[in-house]
Amino acid sequence: MAEFADPARLWVARDALHVQGARVSLLTDGARLSVEPAGEGADAGAAADAGPFPVLHVQAGGAATTVLRLDVPLGDAAGYWHPGAGWDRHLVADWANPWRTVGLVDSAPLGCLYDTAGRTLLAFGSDRLAATTRLRFGVGEDSGRFGVWLAMDLRAGESCRIRLQPPGRPWADAVRALTRGLPDGGALPTPDAARTPAYSTWYAMHRDVTAEGVEAEAERAAAAGCGVLLLDDGWQRHAQGAGYSGSGDWTPDPVKFPDFAAHVKAVQGMGLRYVAWIAPLLVGERTAAHREMAAFAPHAIDRLGCRVLDPRRPEARRFAVDSCVELVRRYGLDGLKIDFLDFATAYADRAGEGAGSDDGAGAGGGASTDAGTDVATGAGTVPEAAAGAGPGTVSGAGPGADVGLAVRELLTELRDRLRELRGDELLVELRQPYTGPGMHGFGNLLRAADCPADATANRVRTLDVGVLAGTAAVHSDMLMWDPGAPAQAAARQLHSALFATPQISVELARLPAEQHAMTVFWLDFWRTHRDVLTRGELWTGRPDLLHQTVTASLGPRAVIAYYAEHRIAPIRLAGRTEVALVNSTAAAEVALDVEGPGVRVRCEAFDACGRPAGSDPRTLGPGLTRIAVPPSGLCVLRPESPDASPR
Repeated sequence: MAEFADPARLWVARDALHVQGARVSLLTDGARLSVEPAGEGADAGAAADAGPFPVLHVQAGGAATTVLRLDVPLGDAAGYWHPGAGWDRHLVADWANPWRTVGLVDSAPLGCLYDTAGRTLLAFGSDRLAATTRLRFGVGEDSGRFGVWLAMDLRAGESCRIRLQPPGRPWADAVRALTRGLPDGGALPTPDAARTPAYSTWYAMHRDVTAEGVEAEAERAAAAGCGVLLLDDGWQRHAQGAGYSGSGDWTPDPVKFPDFAAHVKAVQGMGLRYVAWIAPLLVGERTAAHREMAAFAPHAIDRLGCRVLDPRRPEARRFAVDSCVELVRRYGLDGLKIDFLDFATAYADRAGEGAGSDDGAGAGGGASTDAGTDVATGAGTVPEAAAGAGPGTVSGAGPGADVGLAVRELLTELRDRLRELRGDELLVELRQPYTGPGMHGFGNLLRAADCPADATANRVRTLDVGVLAGTAAVHSDMLMWDPGAPAQAAARQLHSALFATPQISVELARLPAEQHAMTVFWLDFWRTHRDVLTRGELWTGRPDLLHQTVTASLGPRAVIAYYAEHRIAPIRLAGRTEVALVNSTAAAEVALDVEGPGVRVRCEAFDACGRPAGSDPRTLGPGLTRIAVPPSGLCVLRPESPDASPR
C-alpha cells in the first residue's frame, strides 16, 4: 500500500469496466474484477427499489491488499455524502483527504456523490460491512473526475460485492436502496416501545442519579408521554471518578440504588420500559475488572483513566457479553444502551501496516485512460490473476484477526443471549458512528451522536442515521435546553427530532409552566403524526444545505418542517386530508408552492405551547402562498371537502 501514499498513484491508468456511469478499475495485481448481470448473485431477492442492477464482484488472488477505484466525471457535482460525513459534505481534493478506516463500529463502506438537484452521480455500497475497509475519496485536479478508492485485505479467493445505483436518483432514495440491498444477517425486531418518546437521565442529571430522583422524573416523563426511560452513566460503583476510570465492574452503586431490581420494577410500573447504559469494552483503572482484564486490554486511554478490551481476544468477548447479560438478567431490564463500541477501532490497524498510514498530502495525479469493457447489464471482466474461492469471512479470534469481525462475533453472542431473556421486546440502543447497515442485526434504537443543545446537528445527524436505519427506530441525541429560555427557543430542540424518536433530557421538575406545556404539546403532536414522520416518504433536500426544509408524506397526510427563514416548500394539496406546517424559525410566516389546482382549506394555527393562534378558511394556490404561523408554532391545513384519494 505504500505506493498509494502518493495521490498521483491513485489515478494510475488501468483497464476498466464501465458500470452505471462509473469507471471501475483494479489498481493492484492478483485479483479479478467482474460484473454480475442484473438479477443474479447479491441482487437476487433484493428489495424492488434496490435492483435489479449489476453488481461488481471482486475476488482476491494472492495479493494481501486489493485496491479498487470508482470514478465519474465531475459534471454538476455539488457534494459527497457518506455515513461519517458530519459537517464535511463538500467536495474535497483527493490530496487533501487521507485514507480512513471504516467497518462495523465506525461508519460503513458506502457513499453518494450528488449534483445541485440532490440527484446521484455515483452511489455505491459494499457488502463488506463487518471487516475493515480503508477508503478514500476526492476530486482529481488533473483528471476532472471524482474518485472513490477502496482498499481491502482479502484472503486468497475471498471476495466482496459492490452495488452501484444508477445515476439520477434522489440521493436519499439511492442510499436507502443500497442499504436494503446489502446483507444484514436479519434485522433485530423493533418493538413498538422503540418508537415511543424516551426520557434520558444524561443531560438532566449526568452522574448524579439516585433511585429516588430517577423515579420522580420517570413519573413526570410518563405523564408527559414518554414510554422508555434510559438510565445513563452514573448508576454503577466507582462512577464518580474522573473519565471512565470506574467502568468495568457493572454493579449498582449501593448508596444510590440500594435495591436496583426494586427500583427498575417501580419505573416499569409507571408504564415505562427500562434501559440502562453500559460500556462493555471499557475497564477503568479503579475497578476490580481492571485487575482481572488489563492483560486483554492493551490499548490505554490515559485521559479517560481506562483501557479498551481487545474484542479479538475470546477472554475479552466473554467478559463483555457476560457483563451485559448478567445486568439484564439480574435486575429485570428491558434492554441496554451499549456505548463506546467505536473505541474498538484502536485495534483496526494492529494486525500490520495498512493503507491508512500515509497523510494524503501532495498534488493530484494524471487521468486514467478509458480503456476497458463497456458494461450495461451484461458481464465483463478485467483479466487479472485469480485463485480459488472462499467464504469471505473468518472467526474474529486472536490478536491478528480483523477487529470488525471480532466485534460482530461478540455482538452475535450478546444478541442471542439477550433475546433468550427478552425475546422480540428487547431494546438495544447503538450510537453513531456504529449505526450502519452492518449493525441492523444487533440494535433497534439507532441514536444520533452527542450534540447537546445543537438543534441543527441533531436534525442533520438523525436524518443521516435514518437513510441507513432499515426497520430500526432512529432516536435523537438527548434533547436539552435552558429552563430560563423562552418556550419558542426550547421548542426548536424538539423540532430537531421530529423525523426521529425524541429523547428528552431536561429536569422536568425544573421546567417553567410554558416550557412544560410546550413539551407536552410537541410530544403529543409527534405521537399523533408518528407514522408520517418516521415511516413516510421523506424529502430532505441536499445534504450540504443541511436540510433546511423537510417534508414527510404518508398517504393523504403530510408534515413540512421549516428550519430556515424564507424557504419555500412544494406541496400538492389536492387529495390531502391534512398538511401540518411546523415553523422552527423566528419568523411569523412560512411559504408553500402549491402544485396543481388551488384547494379551499381551513388553517388552524397554534403557538409554540399549543395555544390556538387563529382559524381561518382560505383558498391556497396554485403557486406561491404565504401562511401566517407563529414562531416555533404550528399550522394545520385541512381541506374543507378533501378529495377521496391523494394524487
